[in-house]
Amino acid sequence: MPSGTDPPSTPRRVRIVAVANQKGGVGKTTTAVNLATALAAKGEPVLLIDLDPQGNASMGFGFTRDAKTRGTYHLLSGESSLADATHETFVPNLTLIPSDIDLAGAEVELVGEQRREFRLRDALAPLRTGGPGGFIIVDCQPSLGLLTLNALVAAHSVLVPLQCEFYALSGIGALMHTVDMIRRRLNPGLRVEGIVLTMHDRRQSLSELVAEDARGVFGDLVYTTVIPRNVRVSEAPSHGKPVLLYDFRSPGSQAYVRLAAEMLERQRGGTDGRAGGAAPGGMSPGGTSPGGTSPGGAPS
Repeated sequence: MPSGTDPPSTPRRVRIVAVANQKGGVGKTTTAVNLATALAAKGEPVLLIDLDPQGNASMGFGFTRDAKTRGTYHLLSGESSLADATHETFVPNLTLIPSDIDLAGAEVELVGEQRREFRLRDALAPLRTGGPGGFIIVDCQPSLGLLTLNALVAAHSVLVPLQCEFYALSGIGALMHTVDMIRRRLNPGLRVEGIVLTMHDRRQSLSELVAEDARGVFGDLVYTTVIPRNVRVSEAPSHGKPVLLYDFRSPGSQAYVRLAAEMLERQRGGTDGRAGGAAPGGMSPGGTSPGGTSPGGAPS
Protein backbone atom coordinates (compact mmCIF):
# COMPACT_ATOMS: atom_id res chain seq x y z
CA MET A 1 0.00 0.00 0.00
CA PRO A 2 1.45 3.41 -0.94
CA SER A 3 2.59 5.48 2.01
CA GLY A 4 0.16 8.14 3.14
CA THR A 5 -2.85 6.17 1.92
CA ASP A 6 -5.46 5.32 4.52
CA PRO A 7 -6.81 1.77 4.43
CA PRO A 8 -10.36 1.55 3.09
CA SER A 9 -12.94 1.76 5.83
CA THR A 10 -15.23 -1.19 6.42
CA PRO A 11 -18.72 -0.24 5.22
CA ARG A 12 -21.32 -0.15 7.95
CA ARG A 13 -24.10 -2.62 7.61
CA VAL A 14 -27.68 -1.70 8.24
CA ARG A 15 -29.09 -2.88 11.57
CA ILE A 16 -32.63 -4.25 11.57
CA VAL A 17 -34.45 -3.78 14.87
CA ALA A 18 -37.92 -5.21 15.47
CA VAL A 19 -39.94 -3.30 18.07
CA ALA A 20 -42.11 -6.01 19.55
CA ASN A 21 -44.31 -6.89 22.49
CA GLN A 22 -47.31 -9.19 22.27
CA LYS A 23 -49.18 -6.97 24.74
CA GLY A 24 -50.95 -3.94 23.29
CA GLY A 25 -50.87 -0.47 24.77
CA VAL A 26 -47.26 -0.56 25.95
CA GLY A 27 -45.96 2.26 23.74
CA LYS A 28 -44.62 0.01 20.99
CA THR A 29 -45.66 2.09 18.00
CA THR A 30 -44.90 5.35 19.80
CA THR A 31 -41.39 4.04 20.46
CA ALA A 32 -40.91 2.85 16.88
CA VAL A 33 -42.03 6.20 15.40
CA ASN A 34 -40.11 8.46 17.74
CA LEU A 35 -36.96 6.37 18.01
CA ALA A 36 -36.81 6.24 14.21
CA THR A 37 -37.24 10.01 14.07
CA ALA A 38 -34.58 10.61 16.72
CA LEU A 39 -32.08 8.34 14.95
CA ALA A 40 -32.77 10.13 11.66
CA ALA A 41 -32.24 13.48 13.39
CA LYS A 42 -28.80 12.24 14.43
CA GLY A 43 -27.93 11.66 10.78
CA GLU A 44 -28.65 7.93 10.60
CA PRO A 45 -30.45 6.66 7.47
CA VAL A 46 -33.63 5.06 8.80
CA LEU A 47 -36.29 2.93 7.12
CA LEU A 48 -39.41 2.44 9.23
CA ILE A 49 -41.55 -0.58 8.32
CA ASP A 50 -45.13 -0.62 9.58
CA LEU A 51 -45.94 -4.31 9.99
CA ASP A 52 -49.05 -3.71 12.09
CA PRO A 53 -52.40 -3.89 10.23
CA GLN A 54 -53.68 -1.09 12.46
CA GLY A 55 -51.32 1.24 10.60
CA ASN A 56 -50.67 3.60 13.51
CA ALA A 57 -47.00 4.08 12.68
CA SER A 58 -47.99 5.09 9.15
CA MET A 59 -50.56 7.54 10.47
CA GLY A 60 -47.81 9.05 12.59
CA PHE A 61 -46.32 10.31 9.31
CA GLY A 62 -49.56 11.28 7.61
CA PHE A 63 -50.23 8.00 5.75
CA THR A 64 -53.68 6.42 6.09
CA ARG A 65 -54.55 2.72 5.81
CA ASP A 66 -57.14 3.26 3.08
CA ALA A 67 -54.83 5.27 0.85
CA LYS A 68 -53.97 3.59 -2.46
CA THR A 69 -50.33 3.30 -1.45
CA ARG A 70 -48.10 0.31 -1.97
CA GLY A 71 -46.71 -0.87 1.33
CA THR A 72 -45.99 -3.84 3.52
CA TYR A 73 -48.70 -6.11 2.11
CA HIS A 74 -47.46 -5.64 -1.44
CA LEU A 75 -43.87 -6.21 -0.29
CA LEU A 76 -44.67 -9.46 1.55
CA SER A 77 -46.89 -10.77 -1.24
CA GLY A 78 -44.24 -10.07 -3.86
CA GLU A 79 -46.45 -7.61 -5.74
CA SER A 80 -44.01 -4.74 -5.17
CA SER A 81 -40.28 -4.38 -4.97
CA LEU A 82 -38.59 -2.89 -1.94
CA ALA A 83 -38.02 0.35 -3.85
CA ASP A 84 -41.67 0.62 -4.97
CA ALA A 85 -43.00 0.03 -1.45
CA THR A 86 -40.69 2.61 0.17
CA HIS A 87 -41.90 6.20 0.51
CA GLU A 88 -40.27 9.44 1.53
CA THR A 89 -41.49 11.19 4.67
CA PHE A 90 -41.25 14.80 5.82
CA VAL A 91 -38.41 13.77 8.17
CA PRO A 92 -34.97 13.99 6.54
CA ASN A 93 -33.12 10.64 6.42
CA LEU A 94 -36.32 8.73 7.22
CA THR A 95 -38.29 6.62 4.73
CA LEU A 96 -41.37 4.50 5.38
CA ILE A 97 -42.97 1.31 4.14
CA PRO A 98 -46.54 1.95 5.28
CA SER A 99 -49.18 -0.46 6.40
CA ASP A 100 -52.26 -0.79 4.21
CA ILE A 101 -55.78 -2.11 4.50
CA ASP A 102 -54.87 -5.45 2.87
CA LEU A 103 -52.24 -6.30 5.47
CA ALA A 104 -54.89 -7.61 7.86
CA GLY A 105 -55.42 -10.60 5.55
CA ALA A 106 -51.75 -11.29 4.93
CA GLU A 107 -51.39 -13.87 7.70
CA VAL A 108 -54.21 -15.97 6.22
CA GLU A 109 -52.88 -15.63 2.68
CA LEU A 110 -49.29 -16.48 3.60
CA VAL A 111 -49.97 -19.46 5.86
CA GLY A 112 -49.80 -21.93 2.98
CA GLU A 113 -46.90 -20.29 1.17
CA GLN A 114 -43.34 -21.60 1.07
CA ARG A 115 -40.82 -19.72 3.22
CA ARG A 116 -43.70 -17.80 4.77
CA GLU A 117 -41.57 -16.86 7.80
CA PHE A 118 -38.83 -15.46 5.54
CA ARG A 119 -40.88 -13.13 3.32
CA LEU A 120 -39.65 -9.94 4.98
CA ARG A 121 -36.09 -11.20 5.36
CA ASP A 122 -35.92 -12.08 1.67
CA ALA A 123 -37.39 -8.70 0.67
CA LEU A 124 -34.80 -6.86 2.76
CA ALA A 125 -31.87 -8.95 1.51
CA PRO A 126 -30.41 -6.15 -0.68
CA LEU A 127 -30.22 -3.83 2.34
CA ARG A 128 -28.93 -6.51 4.73
CA THR A 129 -25.87 -7.14 2.58
CA GLY A 130 -25.21 -3.91 0.72
CA GLY A 131 -27.15 -1.09 2.32
CA PRO A 132 -25.85 2.35 3.31
CA GLY A 133 -25.74 1.56 7.02
CA GLY A 134 -28.20 3.07 9.44
CA PHE A 135 -31.28 1.35 10.78
CA ILE A 136 -34.41 -0.46 9.72
CA ILE A 137 -37.02 -0.20 12.47
CA VAL A 138 -39.92 -2.65 12.21
CA ASP A 139 -43.10 -1.85 14.13
CA CYS A 140 -44.76 -5.17 14.94
CA GLN A 141 -48.39 -5.91 15.71
CA PRO A 142 -49.32 -6.65 19.35
CA SER A 143 -49.31 -10.43 18.92
CA LEU A 144 -46.86 -13.22 18.18
CA GLY A 145 -48.45 -14.18 14.85
CA LEU A 146 -46.97 -14.68 11.39
CA LEU A 147 -46.34 -10.97 10.75
CA THR A 148 -44.37 -10.60 13.98
CA LEU A 149 -42.58 -13.85 13.19
CA ASN A 150 -41.51 -12.37 9.84
CA ALA A 151 -40.12 -9.34 11.65
CA LEU A 152 -38.15 -11.43 14.14
CA VAL A 153 -36.74 -13.69 11.43
CA ALA A 154 -35.63 -10.64 9.42
CA ALA A 155 -34.21 -8.68 12.37
CA HIS A 156 -30.77 -8.57 13.89
CA SER A 157 -32.31 -7.68 17.23
CA VAL A 158 -35.57 -7.02 19.05
CA LEU A 159 -36.31 -3.95 21.15
CA VAL A 160 -38.97 -4.56 23.80
CA PRO A 161 -41.04 -1.63 25.12
CA LEU A 162 -42.18 -2.42 28.66
CA GLN A 163 -44.99 -0.41 30.20
CA CYS A 164 -44.39 0.33 33.86
CA GLU A 165 -47.33 -1.76 35.05
CA PHE A 166 -47.34 -5.21 36.61
CA TYR A 167 -49.28 -7.07 33.90
CA ALA A 168 -46.90 -5.82 31.21
CA LEU A 169 -43.93 -7.13 33.17
CA SER A 170 -45.55 -10.48 33.94
CA GLY A 171 -46.10 -11.23 30.23
CA ILE A 172 -42.63 -10.42 28.94
CA GLY A 173 -41.37 -13.95 29.55
CA ALA A 174 -43.52 -15.26 26.69
CA LEU A 175 -41.83 -12.88 24.26
CA MET A 176 -38.37 -13.79 25.54
CA HIS A 177 -39.23 -17.47 25.12
CA THR A 178 -40.35 -16.81 21.54
CA VAL A 179 -37.15 -14.88 20.79
CA ASP A 180 -35.10 -17.80 22.09
CA MET A 181 -37.12 -20.28 20.01
CA ILE A 182 -36.67 -18.21 16.83
CA ARG A 183 -32.97 -17.82 17.52
CA ARG A 184 -32.57 -21.57 17.80
CA ARG A 185 -34.77 -22.55 14.84
CA LEU A 186 -34.97 -19.74 12.29
CA ASN A 187 -32.62 -16.81 12.98
CA PRO A 188 -29.43 -17.70 14.89
CA GLY A 189 -28.29 -14.09 14.81
CA LEU A 190 -31.30 -12.69 16.64
CA ARG A 191 -30.46 -10.84 19.85
CA VAL A 192 -32.32 -8.77 22.38
CA GLU A 193 -31.41 -5.16 21.64
CA GLY A 194 -32.77 -4.07 24.98
CA ILE A 195 -35.83 -3.31 27.06
CA VAL A 196 -37.09 0.26 27.25
CA LEU A 197 -39.38 1.28 30.09
CA THR A 198 -42.35 3.32 28.86
CA MET A 199 -45.23 5.29 30.39
CA HIS A 200 -43.23 5.76 33.55
CA ASP A 201 -44.90 7.99 36.15
CA ARG A 202 -42.52 8.86 38.94
CA ARG A 203 -45.47 9.97 41.08
CA GLN A 204 -46.70 6.38 41.24
CA SER A 205 -44.89 3.87 43.39
CA LEU A 206 -45.94 1.04 41.05
CA SER A 207 -43.91 2.55 38.21
CA GLU A 208 -40.84 2.62 40.40
CA LEU A 209 -41.42 -0.94 41.60
CA VAL A 210 -41.83 -2.27 38.06
CA ALA A 211 -38.68 -0.43 36.97
CA GLU A 212 -36.74 -1.92 39.88
CA ASP A 213 -38.07 -5.42 39.18
CA ALA A 214 -37.23 -5.14 35.48
CA ARG A 215 -33.67 -4.06 36.21
CA GLY A 216 -33.34 -6.77 38.84
CA VAL A 217 -34.41 -9.49 36.40
CA PHE A 218 -33.00 -8.26 33.08
CA GLY A 219 -30.02 -6.23 34.29
CA ASP A 220 -28.15 -4.28 31.63
CA LEU A 221 -30.68 -5.21 28.98
CA VAL A 222 -32.88 -2.45 30.44
CA TYR A 223 -32.00 0.94 29.00
CA THR A 224 -31.03 3.70 31.40
CA THR A 225 -33.35 6.02 29.51
CA VAL A 226 -36.96 5.86 30.70
CA ILE A 227 -39.87 7.18 28.61
CA PRO A 228 -42.20 9.18 30.85
CA ARG A 229 -45.95 9.33 30.65
CA ASN A 230 -46.41 12.61 28.79
CA VAL A 231 -49.52 14.22 27.29
CA ARG A 232 -47.57 15.63 24.32
CA VAL A 233 -46.57 12.11 23.30
CA SER A 234 -50.26 11.14 23.30
CA GLU A 235 -51.31 14.22 21.32
CA ALA A 236 -48.72 14.03 18.55
CA PRO A 237 -50.26 11.16 16.49
CA SER A 238 -53.54 13.06 16.07
CA HIS A 239 -51.50 15.74 14.29
CA GLY A 240 -49.78 13.19 12.02
CA LYS A 241 -46.37 13.94 13.51
CA PRO A 242 -43.80 12.31 15.76
CA VAL A 243 -43.63 14.03 19.11
CA LEU A 244 -40.15 15.31 18.26
CA LEU A 245 -41.74 17.49 15.58
CA TYR A 246 -44.88 18.25 17.56
CA ASP A 247 -43.13 19.51 20.69
CA PHE A 248 -39.39 18.98 20.71
CA ARG A 249 -38.91 20.41 24.20
CA SER A 250 -41.45 18.13 25.86
CA PRO A 251 -40.16 15.50 28.31
CA GLY A 252 -41.31 12.73 25.96
CA SER A 253 -39.36 14.13 23.02
CA GLN A 254 -36.22 14.57 25.03
CA ALA A 255 -36.50 11.03 26.37
CA TYR A 256 -36.56 9.59 22.84
CA VAL A 257 -33.56 11.73 21.88
CA ARG A 258 -31.68 10.24 24.85
CA LEU A 259 -32.86 6.73 23.93
CA ALA A 260 -31.48 7.10 20.40
CA ALA A 261 -28.17 8.38 21.79
CA GLU A 262 -28.00 5.46 24.24
CA MET A 263 -28.72 2.94 21.48
CA LEU A 264 -25.97 4.38 19.30
CA GLU A 265 -23.55 4.44 22.23
CA ARG A 266 -24.29 0.80 23.04
CA GLN A 267 -23.61 -0.19 19.46
CA ARG A 268 -20.36 1.74 19.30
CA GLY A 269 -19.31 0.05 22.53
CA GLY A 270 -20.35 -3.38 21.33
CA THR A 271 -22.69 -3.90 24.28
CA ASP A 272 -25.97 -4.07 22.41
CA GLY A 273 -27.95 -7.25 22.48
CA ARG A 274 -27.54 -10.57 24.21
CA ALA A 275 -28.43 -14.03 23.09
CA GLY A 276 -32.13 -14.60 23.33
CA GLY A 277 -31.53 -17.42 25.78
CA ALA A 278 -29.21 -15.45 28.06
CA ALA A 279 -31.57 -13.46 30.22
CA PRO A 280 -29.68 -12.14 33.24
CA GLY A 281 -30.43 -12.58 36.88
CA GLY A 282 -30.78 -16.37 36.62
CA MET A 283 -34.10 -16.11 34.76
CA SER A 284 -34.54 -18.21 31.68
CA PRO A 285 -36.46 -16.50 28.85
CA GLY A 286 -39.47 -18.68 29.51
CA GLY A 287 -39.05 -18.60 33.25
CA THR A 288 -40.98 -17.04 36.09
CA SER A 289 -41.41 -13.31 36.16
CA PRO A 290 -41.14 -11.13 39.26
CA GLY A 291 -43.77 -11.73 41.86
CA GLY A 292 -43.94 -15.43 41.01
CA THR A 293 -46.32 -14.95 38.08
CA SER A 294 -45.86 -17.45 35.30
CA PRO A 295 -45.50 -15.60 31.99
CA GLY A 296 -47.05 -18.36 29.93
CA GLY A 297 -45.78 -20.07 26.85
CA ALA A 298 -45.12 -19.02 23.30
CA PRO A 299 -47.35 -19.96 20.38
CA SER A 300 -46.67 -23.14 18.54
